[in-house]
Amino acid sequence: MSIVLARIDNRLLHGIIVTQWAPQSGSNRVMVIDDETANNEIAKATMKMARPAGNAISIITEEKALANFKSGKYDQEQVLVLSKTPEVFLHLVESGIELPKLLIGGTVVKPDGIQLSKRAYATDADLKIYHELIDKGVALWSQYVPADKPVEISSQFLAEKEAH
Repeated sequence: MSIVLARIDNRLLHGIIVTQWAPQSGSNRVMVIDDETANNEIAKATMKMARPAGNAISIITEEKALANFKSGKYDQEQVLVLSKTPEVFLHLVESGIELPKLLIGGTVVKPDGIQLSKRAYATDADLKIYHELIDKGVALWSQYVPADKPVEISSQFLAEKEAH
């Protein structure tokens, strides 16, 4: 299994993913891991219509994603994984799924959070998870579109943000 791109994005699958990130990533499957969306047939059907050309699409719960990865279902695929929260990616890593890099894309503005980059915000709970992911060897970056300059989210970067 090859996760070619893992991205936190509050909108999950949308135009920028379809027209820019999916083609650049070389994916042949887009996997949306979101319990709410996976259990909403209208949202699922709408999202399936937007799938990138040349990609299969999976819109599944976190439990189903973990089971599918463990069973080797995606071993021969190039997967672009999307989720709204960092917890999903921490659970993947804790389950033994290799995630060399995580891209923090667009997130909602969080009133009690800190701004990591132009369009990425994090709460204290998110920051704790980002530290755990970094400690587990996952490189974190924030980048909204491929043309934006990537911002490395290191332990030092997070400590500086948390100090302000």
